[in-house]
Amino acid sequence: MHILTNAKIHTLDSHNPQADTLVVDHGVFRAVGDSALVSTYTKSDCEVEDLRGATILPGLVDAHFHLEQYALSLQQVNCETPTKAACIEQVAEAVKNAPSGQWIIGHGWNQNDWQVGYGHASDLDGVAPDNPVYLTAKSLHAAWVNHAALKHASINDSTPNPQNGRVARDQAGIATGILFETAMELVGYCIPKPNQNQITSAIKAAIPTLWEIGLTGVHDFDRRSCFIALQKLQNSGELKLRVLKSIPIGDLDEAITLGLRSGFGNDFLRVGGIKTFADGALGPRTAALLSPYEGEEENCGMLMLDSEQLFELSSKASMHGLSMAVHAIGDRANREVLDAYAVLREFEIENNLKPQRHRIEHVQLLHPADKHRLAALNIIA
Repeated sequence: MHILTNAKIHTLDSHNPQADTLVVDHGVFRAVGDSALVSTYTKSDCEVEDLRGATILPGLVDAHFHLEQYALSLQQVNCETPTKAACIEQVAEAVKNAPSGQWIIGHGWNQNDWQVGYGHASDLDGVAPDNPVYLTAKSLHAAWVNHAALKHASINDSTPNPQNGRVARDQAGIATGILFETAMELVGYCIPKPNQNQITSAIKAAIPTLWEIGLTGVHDFDRRSCFIALQKLQNSGELKLRVLKSIPIGDLDEAITLGLRSGFGNDFLRVGGIKTFADGALGPRTAALLSPYEGEEENCGMLMLDSEQLFELSSKASMHGLSMAVHAIGDRANREVLDAYAVLREFEIENNLKPQRHRIEHVQLLHPADKHRLAALNIIA
């Protein structure tokens, strides 16, 4: 047993908001209160630690996280810079230490923070003429690449846009090096992937960094390789982070075949919901809107799935004990998801199914007429 005393403890319990002593027994909080707990619980094998007025807060849980991508990003170029020029400088530094032909990977740029807006392939060509460059936006819904990367992916000015994606082009129809949504995969597939051991090591190394910013748990939305890494860390006793692990929609049939259900697992690693996308993001203007974007009268974003398609997927998941976690940012996308969930709730009742804890990820824009519907349908934002 371990007693922490003489602390400023914020419990977030409205009935007992402040305390100065915690009693911990084999990783479980047994009591929280005042210093009288010390004499109540002290035994011969009990360790008492005086925290000298230090502050204790409950651990934070990030409800939408990409653990593998975050862990790997700590080893990549940091593109979260105040200017485009500063981002290019970061790439130039990385190139100095990279052999010719090696991919330069980075993450975090946001053109809305830069006065000049989006970058161009030629900007990166100047500092990385012999290295393909792939930089993902902070939203993860766009990428900025150089001409070497475009060449690797055989992307030219006449390459058609993939379904639910777009290759940005200038007024002359020339590809600019900005890729939106699924068009990112055209280059992404060409990049050598880290092996499973590298992913596992990167996640293990990232966990202390998450502790430092107060995170003791995350809801993860990365893919199978992340799930494998988490299981390895769990089995070796090295998973010191509580993780609710989503399953990509592409793995729904496999999850059903295996009999996985939402909530399966333990305190440190549990199965969450089935993750899919209803639209893109606001930064790259791919979030699905009811009205066009300002200055782009033909652009209402990209709707990936409508309400009928979402219901078809959601009812299949719900029939097998799996909840849904649908990415929706624009007001049109959120309406489509809510329409699907309304029918799904009726479906659950009609089929005597346990109502799942379905979610909408982000819920960034809601039409005023839809604001009441999450509560009415018992949907988690």
